[in-house]
Amino acid sequence: MCGSNHELFVNTGTQSEIATFAGGCFWGVEHIFLKEYPPSQNKGILKTSVGYTGGLEKAQSPTYREVCTGTTDHAEALRIEFDPSIVQYGELVEFFYRTHDPTTLNRQGGDVGTQYRSTIFTHSPEQSKIAKDVTQKVQEEHFKGQKIVTGIEEAGQWYDAEEYHQLHLFKEPNGYQCPTHKKHW
Repeated sequence: MCGSNHELFVNTGTQSEIATFAGGCFWGVEHIFLKEYPPSQNKGILKTSVGYTGGLEKAQSPTYREVCTGTTDHAEALRIEFDPSIVQYGELVEFFYRTHDPTTLNRQGGDVGTQYRSTIFTHSPEQSKIAKDVTQKVQEEHFKGQKIVTGIEEAGQWYDAEEYHQLHLFKEPNGYQCPTHKKHW
């Protein structure tokens, strides 16, 4: 893969949309999405960025160290620019559920804290409805004995993480990856 998220951009000439997911350490969330939907293969993802969202309004431009303290209430998240004529939002939501544990509150594997919460940050009323419908379907089909605790909330201010976090597991293939970031079905 490339060395920066800007090099991953593929221009298809169509109107793109944004999807934002928080499901633990953002390195692994980004890595698994890009392995499944590599922009070079025209599978719908155009560009990604890892960063912080869902935090306190007073916590402007948080740093990684600040987010890790839990005092800003931001989640580590993945922002995906995608082409809806190639991949539908609902497919991305379902893939998100396949690749982490949505039944644990404020944790993924050994990563614990509000910054590791499972949340779908929606960018329109339509995305909110789709996220709720997919959540119900996934709950019924894959988590009958457990309750999905993933939040669904309107996307707020986004802050890109520091450059060394972008595409981290492509730059450092042996870097830390949360064990929950794999395909579960």
